Amino acid sequence: MRTSSTIRTGRTVKRTTRAAATLAVAALTLSLTACGGDDDNGGGDSGDKGGGTKAPASSVTLPKLDGESLEVAAVWTGTEQKNFKQVLTEFEKRTGAKVTFVPAQDPIINFLGSKIAGGSPPDVAMLPQPGAIKQAVDKGWAKPLGAEATKELGENYSQGWQDIGKVGGKQYGVYYKAANKSLIWYNAQVFENAGAAEPETWDELLDTAQMVYDSGVAPFSVGGADGWTLTDWFENVYLSQAGPEKYDQLAQHQIKWTDPSVKEALTTLAEIWGKKDFVAGGASGALQTEFPASVTQTFTGGDQPKAGMVYEGDFVQVNIGETKAKVGTDAKVFPFPAVGDTAPVVSGGDAAVVFKDSKAAQALATWLASPDAAAIQAKLGGFLSPNKSVDASVYPNEVQKKIADALIAAGDDFRFDMSDQAPQAFGGTPGKGEWKTLQDFLKNPKDVAGAQAKLEADAAAAYGG
Repeated sequence: MRTSSTIRTGRTVKRTTRAAATLAVAALTLSLTACGGDDDNGGGDSGDKGGGTKAPASSVTLPKLDGESLEVAAVWTGTEQKNFKQVLTEFEKRTGAKVTFVPAQDPIINFLGSKIAGGSPPDVAMLPQPGAIKQAVDKGWAKPLGAEATKELGENYSQGWQDIGKVGGKQYGVYYKAANKSLIWYNAQVFENAGAAEPETWDELLDTAQMVYDSGVAPFSVGGADGWTLTDWFENVYLSQAGPEKYDQLAQHQIKWTDPSVKEALTTLAEIWGKKDFVAGGASGALQTEFPASVTQTFTGGDQPKAGMVYEGDFVQVNIGETKAKVGTDAKVFPFPAVGDTAPVVSGGDAAVVFKDSKAAQALATWLASPDAAAIQAKLGGFLSPNKSVDASVYPNEVQKKIADALIAAGDDFRFDMSDQAPQAFGGTPGKGEWKTLQDFLKNPKDVAGAQAKLEADAAAAYGG
């Protein structure tokens, strides 16, 4: 769910705002009802290995690896981990290798450092930040992708998604999982009771929030215990308000966090974070609420859930799947409203990176770059692939299909999560840097100048001045 002053990809990926409008228009249709059947909830709990998880016909050639053992490390837990294991199981069936999933802690780069120091690195790790890929390369840990994995990647991914996984012109990462992080999910019953409609602008969002509040429900659920959710809030406001050029400059620390554009974005955020009773449980409650709970408490409690809306990416569907709410009927979604002239389109992702340069590890990277692998997890819901060869029909409901179609249609025209582009010490470490400062700002949203000063001090240290 997080690159250095050189954008941690080895080069700056040029992107435009053209797709922002395209994605926003596509996303406006996301509240269509789901297509029905057992997968309406996004498939979050469908864990058995038959039925809906039947493997696709093979489109990728893999070697025989009988007797080989592999370890794959990732920070994924719960349903997300369970679903990914089904992808690994199919790899085992096709190759004869044995794959063990190794649960990692966040920040994963620190976890990997400990494993490597102990002489037991995983064969492959799923890194959630381009900055982490760059750090792994700089430390000599990561291994370049082999010819087969690179070929599979070139056939199935746009150039932009390939470039994010490059360092110094060499391909290291396969972006197996992506996220559209410019969505707000809402409880349809709460909106109906409040007489509220889906907003398209920030001012309309504030009006909608007031209507929800007046109906007796807190407008927003915020998972403030996980600092990354707060950076995502900021990035959407900043991209839409300040524009893509400023976004890229701030992502590379070419402008300071004391810039007036940051002040404007934080002041705008405070219109929600600082409004009394607009956040479920207040700031103290939000800071004790982890992301999964921020979702489930929005879709449980009948007519009186703890909140009417929750901001986050398409992966929210996994957590909605843990409730009785159905995506597309009980749980609907609209694009993050335009704060400036254009609605924001922020993406994130998780990349497979090889840490042991073996035939088996390279084969697993090749597998994860294939549409066969992605289709397995896509069917289970709560998952979005940047692999353009994945047939959108495999997604379990119309909402997810449209999110996937919009992502692929964007091609190279997107903005990657800003905190994921930062050195991990600033943009991806619990209790430090941007995560901690925005948690403090949620607690005291009047202190815009103090937040800016702290963000700049931490950024300057992390970026090296």
